Amino acid sequence: MRYFIHLSYNGKNYCGWQRQPHSLSVQEELEKAMSLLLREPIALVGAGRTDTGVHARNYFAHFDYTPSLPHNLVNKLNSFLPKEIAIKDIFSVSDSAHARFDATSRTYQYFISLEKNPFLYEQSYYLFQSLDISLMNEACKILFEFNDFQCFSKSNTDVKTYICELKEAHWREEKGLLIFRITADRFLRNMVRAIVGTMIEVGNKKISLTEFRSIIESKNRSKAGFSVPGNALFLEEITYPFF
Repeated sequence: MRYFIHLSYNGKNYCGWQRQPHSLSVQEELEKAMSLLLREPIALVGAGRTDTGVHARNYFAHFDYTPSLPHNLVNKLNSFLPKEIAIKDIFSVSDSAHARFDATSRTYQYFISLEKNPFLYEQSYYLFQSLDISLMNEACKILFEFNDFQCFSKSNTDVKTYICELKEAHWREEKGLLIFRITADRFLRNMVRAIVGTMIEVGNKKISLTEFRSIIESKNRSKAGFSVPGNALFLEEITYPFF
C-alpha cells in the first residue's frame, strides 16, 4: 500500500531534503527513523529537493508499506526525530499517487527583514538598504512574459528543461518584513534565491526593468543577480489534484 507523509522542517542543519553522500539530509533522518519503527527498510520519494538551509512548512513524500501501520505512528515518529523535523500526518493514497510527479504547484516565500531583529535573523535576510517595492512588483510582472528561466538556474545542473509555468509572483510589506511569494508548477535549483537577488538589484535601482527583461532573455546565469542566503526561504505549499 502507498502512503503520503506530510511534514515540516527547519532546514538550518541540513543540506536539504534529498540524501547526499557526505551531508546530513531531512530524507536520511526520516528514512532512518521510519525504518527503525516499521522494522524494514523504508525508501521515501519526496516532492522535490530543497537547497541547503531552506525550510519547509508543508512538504510531502510517499512510501510503500504492506503491513498495517502501527498505531499512533505520527507521535512515535515525532518522538524519534530531531526537533527540526515534525510529522503532521500519514495517510493512504492510490498505488499510482506520486509525491513529486503529481504535484501541480509549489509555493515559496522569501523573507527580508527591514530592521535588525535578534529574533528573526536565523530565518530572514537582514537588508538595511532602502528598496523600491513598486519597481520590484513591476519586475514580477515581467516574469510572466517568460517560461524559460535558465538565467536563474544554478549552473552545471543536470536538467532536461528550464521551462517553468509561473502562477503567482509578488512582493508585500508586513510587520517590518518584505516578503516575496512565488508559485509555479516546478522550480529550478537555486531559482527563487537568484530571482530574489536580482530583484533586490531592481529595488535599489542598480538595474532597470529593461535590463531585468534582458537578463531573462539572455538565459545566462552570470548576468543575473546574486543568490540570497537560503535560511530566509520557505517552501510554503504543495498542491495535488487528489486532496
